[in-house]
Amino acid sequence: MALVRCIMEMGMGVDVHGQDYTNAAKRAVFDAIHHSSLGFQRLLGKTADDMRVDVTIGIPKPELVDEKAVAASLPHGTAFVKAVSGGLEIPNEAGDDAMVIANAAVIVSFDDGK
Repeated sequence: MALVRCIMEMGMGVDVHGQDYTNAAKRAVFDAIHHSSLGFQRLLGKTADDMRVDVTIGIPKPELVDEKAVAASLPHGTAFVKAVSGGLEIPNEAGDDAMVIANAAVIVSFDDGK
């Protein structure tokens, strides 16, 4: 199987209160995938469910991201999610909460049948 990269989108997601890293990651993915409406797969004789979707999430504490929950938030395709160090965490003035900012890179690929 040879995968052909067809689309790459970037997004940003924020959890303003509560330091929910998975929520920030899901919002970043939502932001990325809503920049496009994919219709070209029909030209390849494929459907949206034939997509391979590779997601990289940059976030300050990648170990706190539920990668399966992020993958489940994608509407089509087979998702592979990896959280890595990145993003931002901005503490509030009291130091008892923080804004978590995640970045997402979403890559859509199709098998070229070769």
